[in-house]
Amino acid sequence: MLATLGVLGVGALFGSLWLEHRTEVTLPTPTGPFAVGRATYAWADDAHADTLAPVPGTRRELVVWIWYPSAPGQSAAKIADYLPAPWRTALERQTSALFALLTRDLSLVHSHSAQDSDVSPQQRSYPVAIMRGGASAEVTNYSTLAEDLASHGYVVVGFDAPFRTRVVVFPDGRVITRTPENNPELFSGPELERVGNKLVAAWTADIAFVLDRLERLNASNASGKFTGRLDLTRVGVFGHSFGGATAAQFCHEDPRCKAGIDVDGAPFGSVIQEGVHQPFMFLMSGQGDFSSGAEVRKISADIQSIYDRLPPDRRLYIEIRGANHFTFSDDGALLKSHLVRGAFRVFGKLGIGGRRQLAVTAYCVHSFFDAYLKGAGASQLEISSPLYPEIQVLE
Repeated sequence: MLATLGVLGVGALFGSLWLEHRTEVTLPTPTGPFAVGRATYAWADDAHADTLAPVPGTRRELVVWIWYPSAPGQSAAKIADYLPAPWRTALERQTSALFALLTRDLSLVHSHSAQDSDVSPQQRSYPVAIMRGGASAEVTNYSTLAEDLASHGYVVVGFDAPFRTRVVVFPDGRVITRTPENNPELFSGPELERVGNKLVAAWTADIAFVLDRLERLNASNASGKFTGRLDLTRVGVFGHSFGGATAAQFCHEDPRCKAGIDVDGAPFGSVIQEGVHQPFMFLMSGQGDFSSGAEVRKISADIQSIYDRLPPDRRLYIEIRGANHFTFSDDGALLKSHLVRGAFRVFGKLGIGGRRQLAVTAYCVHSFFDAYLKGAGASQLEISSPLYPEIQVLE
């Protein structure tokens, strides 16, 4: 009887997971006043090689995703696929059947971005925010944050890079996956620091290239969509996890960054010893997920080293109570099974709902950039809000 009940229970679990896998879901609605558009480009850098490519001399190539304030009511514009079909097919080939049950069918995930719609004429130009995902994650996995920021009047630019993003699909059909030597999750201790520094150097060089190309796009582009619409005197850089480390290092290296945000990322590179000069915010979960006590102490010390070098009126250090490291991405909206969420809560890894965590994060990100890229000025009192009591401002 026990064996039969066990088999029935396992069958019911897998049946439930399969039904949820096949259920449609829509990302959280952007909170700003603008509709949102999305455009995609493939850019090649003939002047510089990709330092992480397995074959020396391989040129740098990126797939670039741009979310932007869109003119509403464009009947010809359709909502963009959350992830285009060729990307979904490539990801499915990289995903085991069991893991697929714990994730969403991405063809059933709906975003709010109109594909290639016109830029809103409400403003002459818009500040730019460069967004970097965590480690190997595709940047579209942060569409919730990108759409929300774009709805508040920003052009949000994210990109995927071969050999370090899990999967990159180019318009000509090429599919390039991450190489093991560029996977920081396979390393620890001194080797992790070596690999981390190498990866951050490559990602920061990619951001510099993207900004160079945005300058060209702003000066002239075939469609005219972005000509003169990008205010590149107001550039913010933010990212999650390894993307947050990249944001800090890029702001340290390149004065084109006017404000930066590290979302729950452990710093790497010379920024730890030398700091940044731009306004900067650390937005943390406080969980120390899957890190040892020694690693958590080192991460905290490295963050504090950067934070202490910043003037009090140009820094914020925030913890979101109950947040989980992995649900700063769209996983916060897509993590589906009640059993999975319950297990996270039992083990103390999920203190608030994933959609709630995304709402708090989106509020913090656009509030910080509003303050330092739109000239509103910021303070601890301004970032705190009775609507978001999960925000804890740290010193």
